[in-house]
Amino acid sequence: MSRAFTFPGQGSQAIGMGKTLAENIPTAADIFSQVDDALNHNLSKIMFEGPEDQLTLTENAQPALMAVSMAIMAVLEKDFGVQIDNIAQYVAGHSLGEYSALAAAGALSLEDTARLLRLRGQAMQRAVPVGEGAMAAILGLDFADAESVAEEAGQGEVCTAANDNADGQVVLSGHKAAVERAIELAKKKGAKRGVLLPVSAPFHCPLMQPAADEMKAALSETNIQKPIIPVIANVTAQPETDPDRIRDLLVEQVTGRVRWRETVTNMAGLGVTTLVEAGSGKVLTGLVRRIDRSLSGISLQSLEDIENFAKSLS
Repeated sequence: MSRAFTFPGQGSQAIGMGKTLAENIPTAADIFSQVDDALNHNLSKIMFEGPEDQLTLTENAQPALMAVSMAIMAVLEKDFGVQIDNIAQYVAGHSLGEYSALAAAGALSLEDTARLLRLRGQAMQRAVPVGEGAMAAILGLDFADAESVAEEAGQGEVCTAANDNADGQVVLSGHKAAVERAIELAKKKGAKRGVLLPVSAPFHCPLMQPAADEMKAALSETNIQKPIIPVIANVTAQPETDPDRIRDLLVEQVTGRVRWRETVTNMAGLGVTTLVEAGSGKVLTGLVRRIDRSLSGISLQSLEDIENFAKSLS
């Protein structure tokens, strides 16, 4: 069996995530404490207790999701003796989850990852005034048709395919009016549904260039090590290990497409048979079999999940 670890992106956050782990496992509590200290902000209190509108703020949701993923990985390693490079061949993460993947593979420190994600969230929010941008999920069209719809809907505005999540699930991003046009065009092309997403900014499209510029400056001053196992990058869907290349791709990722369908397909082509999602929610696990029915997916969220997974390795 060949494995890869995957890490969720924004939208998987939920009040109470990580709380039970923190209350029962000192290793997990320590991760949340380190993230709080790095940000000089009691993020864990918001994660455990809310309010929800604070957790869903991009600048909080991004480091919070990473913190849960890293707490799970720390418990797996320190409490169950499972080293990621002994049991997995690759790591990958969806959007912000790529930072979690890099931290899990030792390329980024926990503190740097938390600070970068806080800045990333703030920069993305600053890039486009609220109300000017939008994102929409187009369900039931293949990628080529969804991309064609985005191009037709643009009419001088930005509308691009931002997330290629799975066959029949593509997210478009850009100016609000253009995205709304795309929803109507998609329905005429046979889409089952076109749904505006409850997000505060149009991620992964050219409107995010100001945020990419901010991240380029921050990443240029960040120490990135060679990961202990390759990271499948969002914008190339290929294994990457060179720190300078990883740095450039993280900048490109802000405006670039999340090629998740290709990421999973390419990992299968590299021999991966099982994808292990470490973090809040089961979004990526749910996509696994939609992308490639030969693959299996495992979700690690609770202590019981972690225990059962560790036992399955022996």
